[in-house]
Amino acid sequence: MTRLEKTLIIVNKLGLHARAATQLVQLTNKFAADITLHQGDKQASANSVLGLMMLESHQGETVRVVCEGKDARAAMDAVETLVVTKFNEDE
Repeated sequence: MTRLEKTLIIVNKLGLHARAATQLVQLTNKFAADITLHQGDKQASANSVLGLMMLESHQGETVRVVCEGKDARAAMDAVETLVVTKFNEDE
C-alpha cells in the first residue's frame, strides 16, 4: 500500500475554517485513500469537517498530510493544490 507524507503551510487568510474544511472533505472523499492531517500533537481525518476544524490551523501554520491507499499520490496532489490555491478564496 502506498503511503505518502508532506508538510504544507496553510496560506489562506482565514485558515482551515468551516468552508475550507468542507472543501477539503468533499475533495478527499473522491479518492480511495485514508487521509489524515497532523498539527502538533493533534490529528484529524480529512473526512471530518469537525475534526479538521478542531486542529485550529491558522494562516502560516504547518500541517503534515498523510495519504495511504491506492489513490495516495492523486489525493496528495489534490490536497496540496487546494491548500496552495488558498482553498479558492479571494485573499
